[in-house]
Amino acid sequence: MKKAAVVILNYNGERYLRQFLPLVITHSVNCYVIVADNCSTDGSLAYIEQHHPEVEILRLSKNSGYSQGYNEALQLVKADYYILLNSDIEVTENWTQPILEMLDSDPSVVAAQPKILSWHQKSYFEYAGAGGGYIDSLGYPFCRGRLFNTLEEDKGQYNGTQQIFWATGACLFIRADTFHELGGFDPDFFAHMEEIDLCWRINGAGYKIMYNGNSTVYHVGGGTLHKSNPHKTYLNFRNGLALVYKNYNTRELWLKFPIRIALDIVAAMKFMLFDTVADGMAVLKAHWHFWIEWKVNYKKRRNTQKQKRYFHLSTIYKGSVVFQYFIKGVRSFSALKFKP
Repeated sequence: MKKAAVVILNYNGERYLRQFLPLVITHSVNCYVIVADNCSTDGSLAYIEQHHPEVEILRLSKNSGYSQGYNEALQLVKADYYILLNSDIEVTENWTQPILEMLDSDPSVVAAQPKILSWHQKSYFEYAGAGGGYIDSLGYPFCRGRLFNTLEEDKGQYNGTQQIFWATGACLFIRADTFHELGGFDPDFFAHMEEIDLCWRINGAGYKIMYNGNSTVYHVGGGTLHKSNPHKTYLNFRNGLALVYKNYNTRELWLKFPIRIALDIVAAMKFMLFDTVADGMAVLKAHWHFWIEWKVNYKKRRNTQKQKRYFHLSTIYKGSVVFQYFIKGVRSFSALKFKP
C-alpha cells in the first residue's frame, strides 16, 4: 500500500481535469491518484476512463458538497495520508515530498499545506490558503500573504516552514487516522470554512498544523462557485457563525459572539450600499438560517467542547484583523506584527 492518496473531489470539472490531472499523475510520485465524483453531469468520468485508466474513480451517490463528499469518499480510501486537492490546481514537480517527509519525521504534525500561488498571476499568493492560515480573536480568517482581498507578491518572505492555525482545503495534507478520529468535516457546512472548523478541532486536540513553503502549487480559484456569487457569500457568513459558535469557549462566546454578529450586520449594510443588494440579503439569510438551526449547532458545540484539551492557542491573533485592515489600513501580514 502506498502511503499517500491524492483525492480530487470533482463536480462537472472536466475542463480542469483535462488541464491539470496529467500533471497530478506525473508529479505525485508514490501516491495513489483518485477522483471522487459528486454526480457530475459533464464528460468528466468519460475523459478519465478514456485517457487515464490508472486513476481510480469513486462514484458518490449524490452531490453532498465538499464537506460530506470528502467524508464519504475518504471512508473508502486506504492510505496513511490523504492529500485533498482541488481540481483547479496546477501542481509542480516534487510537490508532495517535502510535506510527506515532514509528516513522517514529526508525529505531532497531523496536517499541512504547501505554498499556494495564483495560477492567473504566478508571482502572487492566491486567496485560498496563500502562505498558511490564521484567525483573529473574533474568528475572522486570514493568511500570510492575504488579508481579506489584498494579495501579496511572493518575494520569498514565506519560504521555509511555519506552524499555522489552519491549512487550506484546496490542497490539504492530513493524516488519515486524525481525520477520522476527529469526525472529518462538518457535513452541514456543505462548502467553505469546513477546513478551518476541522483545523480548530485539530488545534484543540493538541496537534500541530504546518505550512511548508518548499512545496508550491498554483490555484485557479472560484472553479465551482465564483466569489461574486451571493450563495458563496451566504455560505461564508453562515458557516462563519457556526464556526465560532462551535469552537469558542464559554467566556469567549459571551464576550465575542455579539460583536461578531454586529460586524456581520455592518457587512450586510456595506454590501447593500456599495456592492450588491443580493450579497447583503445573503448575509441576513445566513443569520436567519443559523438561528433556525440553533439546536443542531448547540449539540455540535457541546461535542466539540467535550473533545477540547487546549483552549489558549498561540496561532490565534489576539487582535482584530477587521480593525487593522479597515480602520488602520494594514495591508500585509508582516504589518500586523503577529508572531505565532
